[in-house]
Amino acid sequence: MKTVSILITSLMIASSSFYPTPINNTEDQKKLYESKSNSIAVLDSKTNIIKVALLLDTSNSMDGLIDQAKSQLWELVNELSYAKCGSDDKPTLQIALYEYGNDRLNAKEGYIRQVNAFSNDLDEISKNLFALTTNGGNEYCGKVIQVSLDQLNWGTQKNDLNLIFIAGNEPFDQGPVRYQDASVNACEKDVTVNTIFCGDYNTGVHTYWKDGAESAKGNYIAINHDKRTVHVPSPYDQAILEKNKALNSTYIGYGRLAEDKMALQLQQDSNASEYGEANAVKRAVSKSSHFYKNSSWDLVDAEKEENFSYEALDDKDLPKELKGKSTSEIKMYIATKRKEREAIQKEIAQLNSQRIAYVASQTKKDDNQLRNAMIEAIKTQAKRKNYTWE
Repeated sequence: MKTVSILITSLMIASSSFYPTPINNTEDQKKLYESKSNSIAVLDSKTNIIKVALLLDTSNSMDGLIDQAKSQLWELVNELSYAKCGSDDKPTLQIALYEYGNDRLNAKEGYIRQVNAFSNDLDEISKNLFALTTNGGNEYCGKVIQVSLDQLNWGTQKNDLNLIFIAGNEPFDQGPVRYQDASVNACEKDVTVNTIFCGDYNTGVHTYWKDGAESAKGNYIAINHDKRTVHVPSPYDQAILEKNKALNSTYIGYGRLAEDKMALQLQQDSNASEYGEANAVKRAVSKSSHFYKNSSWDLVDAEKEENFSYEALDDKDLPKELKGKSTSEIKMYIATKRKEREAIQKEIAQLNSQRIAYVASQTKKDDNQLRNAMIEAIKTQAKRKNYTWE
């Protein structure tokens, strides 16, 4: 077993040297999504869900992998936003994130940490992904797969798409849990395991990464994790970024989460910009999609929820522009902001269609290996569940 140096502390708990293992989800929580902010949204039992769990090896040798994940999150979200299940139904998206192999994690628990349970809070996921750094430890692939199977609320509907992507470069058969046993358990839960070996294709085959994927009906992928992501600029980028500024102005923060969440939104805009203007554009496109929801703190999104009640709004939780206003005035203000947002989202979508065509003509086939490999795997497996792409 090779000991390598590895990963991270989250920005939110950077001062802590101890990472607790999350409590396993109960049966009663299967229709609930609980974010880091403790906000809960009830999911319609008829809603199809794409659930993607990212299990990232965060050893020192994996700096390039983490960098690719950070720089390609929004492109992945955008590609998934074009999916349909059946004729018209658009699925929801939830992403979970694990790190494994960090010697600052609890050795008794296999050097594993759940960074995010399944969540549709894309800003929170981005924040935690950008908080990942590298250090050292032991990488147990079978163990982290089994932990994610046990801890996460996987979809149980017929057309729910349950996917694990595990990435690393150490032998797949290390650790206390046999990957073959974890694969059997994954198949029983209708979860497909895709393996991403960071290195030479044949080396991954010889160290069981290919067998790990095939035993759980997934794709085996080998990538050059140190290759930098290519973000192709387009003539439409500036217009989309201006629309993104306007989009931010349509959010109506309320409640105790509002101030922090609005700051987080801007911070993730800034994080995306670290990888260039073209990547910031991809985040703006994600924010204009149906996947980007903030009902826990934004009145425009919250008002769409079935359990929303104007009568339940407390004046002290309202932004200053709505304090002391009547219910009819609040309704009118929200309706105005919703109309503005929908118009901006439509404009971004139109600009993005032109951007996609332009970028396709400028992109080489081997650019962005991680993104390309993940999308190919997702589309292949989604076909089995009646998914198509617009």
